[in-house]
Amino acid sequence: MYISDATELASFCERAGKSRIIAVDTEFIREHTYYPQLCLIQVSYGPESACIDPILIKDLSPLVDLLVDESVTKVFHACSQDLEVIKSTLGCDVAPVFDTQVAAAFLGLRQQIGYGALVEAYTGVHLPKAESLTDWSRRPLDPEQLKYAEDDVNYLPGIYQEMMDDLTKRGRLGWVIPEMEEVSDPVHFSREPDLAYLHLKRAGSLTRKQLAVARELCAWRERIAADHDIPRKWVVSDEVIVEACRRTPRTVERLRKIRGAESISGQEASMAIEAIKRGVDCPPDDMPHKTRHSRPSQEMEGVLDLMFAMLRVIADKNEVAAQLVATKDDLLDFVDGDKDCRLRKSSWRYELVGRELEGLLDGQVGLTVKDGHIELL
Repeated sequence: MYISDATELASFCERAGKSRIIAVDTEFIREHTYYPQLCLIQVSYGPESACIDPILIKDLSPLVDLLVDESVTKVFHACSQDLEVIKSTLGCDVAPVFDTQVAAAFLGLRQQIGYGALVEAYTGVHLPKAESLTDWSRRPLDPEQLKYAEDDVNYLPGIYQEMMDDLTKRGRLGWVIPEMEEVSDPVHFSREPDLAYLHLKRAGSLTRKQLAVARELCAWRERIAADHDIPRKWVVSDEVIVEACRRTPRTVERLRKIRGAESISGQEASMAIEAIKRGVDCPPDDMPHKTRHSRPSQEMEGVLDLMFAMLRVIADKNEVAAQLVATKDDLLDFVDGDKDCRLRKSSWRYELVGRELEGLLDGQVGLTVKDGHIELL
């Protein structure tokens, strides 16, 4: 079903709203803009699937009401980008959310499994990828494009039900729900300029003082990109920002000696220099805290390897993706006794592997090799 007028949309949303779950996906483009352009919204509640055209429909309020209705669970696959686009274009926070990619990692499938692989695993259907590079902003859309778009939601209601049955049977709903709430938290989709530095590539290599500069420079870039509605990298790349944080140039001339910064306009370059100065002058108490650990010692690397081996054994045995349980930084936090460590703070993670890791570090639990496989002693 292709919906291109407000009356059809209102009628469809009324029918979909009577269901306890709907599957949702979006098609958008943002290659040449800061703000994503929402081109299509696919919704399925099982009996019906629809491609809703936000370019032709001016009043999308029935859809917004459906997306924020807390009595209806919204099922996505890899929800982050979809929620960001919906927040940016429709101005609403979707809730509650069930992400099949997150759930799959708790059910023996690999972390960050793609939608096509998920559908094939659950239904045996192999989805074509012929329209994956479609320009969804062009009208009219042909039947092949609409079929491809609808397939992104057609299978989700059935997969959701199978997943829920399996999670309930395994007693893992209590594990999954907090993870769903975390990935769909609206704070992740805010565009606060002062928080843009958190997404800067290679920021982990910067000192706290350099991070203070990065915070100011990234906020400057974010505002310029938003004002001109252009991608951030068109203002200046992450690599240039990281290099500017290290060199801290005090003049426009010095800034432009960094390769890639020579094209910044005069006024914007002056604003960048002011941002750098604010970062350099930031009091120590106001500097960002480093989120990554420094490189561990050689001895600690060995301990971490042993911990990760145990983590893999336990995760594989319980059919949970190991990276979902803990990262290397999580293991370092655990060794350091950090009370906010996910392995201690998250009850399911502690029950699954935290206790065993404590036993390993205390010398009460060991590992051995049996028949070519690592096992706990």
